[in-house]
Amino acid sequence: MKKTLTILAIAAFLTASFSSFAAENNSPVRHVISDKIIISYLDIVTVGNMDTHEYIFAADFEYFNTANGGRCYKKQYVDFLKAQQGVKHDCQTSYEILDQGGRICMAKATMKFKTFTRVDYITLTNDTAGWKVSKVVTTYP
Repeated sequence: MKKTLTILAIAAFLTASFSSFAAENNSPVRHVISDKIIISYLDIVTVGNMDTHEYIFAADFEYFNTANGGRCYKKQYVDFLKAQQGVKHDCQTSYEILDQGGRICMAKATMKFKTFTRVDYITLTNDTAGWKVSKVVTTYP
C-alpha cells in the first residue's frame, strides 16, 4: 500500500511538472529574437495589427508618456490598443537596438509623422516564454 501511494504521488508530481512546463513552451514567440518582438510591437502601435498582443507584453508591462505624465499598465494599454485596432497611422517607422545583453534589450523606435515625431524607448526582457515588452516610455522630441 505504501509503495502504491508513493508511485501515485510521483506520477502526480511528474504530471504537474510536465503540464506546467508544456504551458510555458506553448508561446509562439518563445524562440523569436528580440528584433521580431520590436517589429510586432510597432505593427500593433502603427498599423493596429493585434495578432500578437497577447504574447509580446510582459505581465508586469508598464507604459509611460513623458508629454503628459500618463502611466498605465498592461490591461489599460492593451485595451487602448484594441480600441485602435485596424487604425493605420501615416508615419515613417524605424527602430534600433541600443543595447542587448543576456536577458535585457533596450530599443528605440521612431515614428515620424508629418507634424511631429514620436519616440518610444522599449525595454524587453527574456524569460522562459521568450522576449517580452516590459516597459515603453514615449517622448515627443
